[in-house]
Amino acid sequence: MSLPPLSLYVHLPWCERKCPYCDFNSHERGEIPEERYIAALLADLRVELPLVQGRRVETIFIGGGTPSLFSVAGISELLSGIAALLPLSGTAEITLEANPGSAEAGKFRGFRAAGINRLSLGIQSFDDACLQALGRIHDSRQARAAIEHALAAGFESFNIDLMHGLPGQDAESAATDLRQALHYRPPHLSWYQLTIEPNTAFHKRPPVLPGEEGLDDIQEAGEALLQAAGYRQYEVSAYSLPGYQCRHNLNYWTFGDYLGIGAGAHGKVTLAGGEIQRRAKRRQPEGYMGASATGFTAATRLLMPEEIAGEFMLNALRLNRGFSLAHFSARTGRPAETVMPAIRDLCQRNLLRLDSGQVATTALGRRFLDDVVATFFPDQG
Repeated sequence: MSLPPLSLYVHLPWCERKCPYCDFNSHERGEIPEERYIAALLADLRVELPLVQGRRVETIFIGGGTPSLFSVAGISELLSGIAALLPLSGTAEITLEANPGSAEAGKFRGFRAAGINRLSLGIQSFDDACLQALGRIHDSRQARAAIEHALAAGFESFNIDLMHGLPGQDAESAATDLRQALHYRPPHLSWYQLTIEPNTAFHKRPPVLPGEEGLDDIQEAGEALLQAAGYRQYEVSAYSLPGYQCRHNLNYWTFGDYLGIGAGAHGKVTLAGGEIQRRAKRRQPEGYMGASATGFTAATRLLMPEEIAGEFMLNALRLNRGFSLAHFSARTGRPAETVMPAIRDLCQRNLLRLDSGQVATTALGRRFLDDVVATFFPDQG
């Protein structure tokens, strides 16, 4: 079993205001302790270095929170520190998440000069009423300005995050939102449905959302718009122009390895003996920054052999193209025969298709993806 490609995820946990739908590890804070936190990140990374095992890092994703709240000097220091510790690919994709409320033209130019070569912009909507319902701190004018700043700064690769199924939204208003995003011809679009997650303000006080029929109409109209504009869906909620798929997320979905540094960050690594380990860092920023060299990691867990197929499917079946049986064996160390009974059964139920060793969901399977994936976990089939 050869080692998979390696990525790095960096979590910057602070934001100006916690959104009512957000279940990420993010914390409201006025003044951010940049120097202290960056020092902790790099100390955390030094502890992780044995897990690299001679590989180059192919992608870096700086997420949050709102990473664009950090100064240009802070992001530059962070990237310089990472480059001094890790062997980076010469073509590494390096993404920074940014919110319109913290977008400035000069800052975006500074991020690009520091080494960021891809932005992910948390637009969510161009409708002021929808933005207000979502608890966002920016308005539609700032949303458009953020995209224009990214273009002016020379970012050839950037993503727009756009939600649908919002309070009061129907197929036509969702399509209007999508058309405004397409006006800027973003290389990549994450177009996804608002869901109500546990431990969020929306879970305690749910807004009124479109019904199932309305959601189906929104999805159908949006997919037609995207396809007509030249975008191809390659994952459940990811669409791109040719050549602009998100390489970092593709590494997740193809069951690659990734180091995770920062408060609450998660990692998945293949060990020298072939075991697959999941790692989680301390969630609270203060506790994380105060940790000793051996105290950043809160939990590690080796995947049990019977869990690995389900973990693989949880990722790979999100992709429209699915996966090859050879790839399954290469990434999991398990023979394809171990999952063939479940695959054949799902094919008979028109939830999966198997063609020349390539496995993917059908249209019906995509609608019931959670049920399809559950089949591969112990005691769930």
